[in-house]
Amino acid sequence: MKAEVINPFLESARLVFEQLIHKSPSTGQLGIKNVEYLEDHIWIMIGMTGQLNGNVVFGIEEQVALRIVSAMMGGFIIAEMDEMGESAISELGNMISGNASTILYNQGYSVDITPPQVMKSSHPGMDLVSQALCIPISMDGIGELDIQVMIS
Repeated sequence: MKAEVINPFLESARLVFEQLIHKSPSTGQLGIKNVEYLEDHIWIMIGMTGQLNGNVVFGIEEQVALRIVSAMMGGFIIAEMDEMGESAISELGNMISGNASTILYNQGYSVDITPPQVMKSSHPGMDLVSQALCIPISMDGIGELDIQVMIS
């Protein structure tokens, strides 16, 4: 697993959050960890194919996801993750991954992304064990999400 493949996702996440919710995220410590699907979390999984193959998984505590969706909707408070909220959080993952694939392309990697899958921690098949490059991203007043990259 190449550590440099996570940088386009960090750069893209920073740009997307600044554009969508007018917050500049800070990044935590890069590490390799086992992907654990935690309770009360939402997972956005996007596949990558081409010169880099694997998955990118965005792990977000459900309350943080609600705050992100609320900010995306101009401050309209979202109290529960309904179909519209899942669509919005899915689009967030799609935007970050799409921008990251463009950055990767500009670095010489030809990649395509799959449509995002939004899953809650109780989703069947969520107990797969994988190792990923992981980096947390934090936004003041909103919370933290993890970007987990499992690409070969």
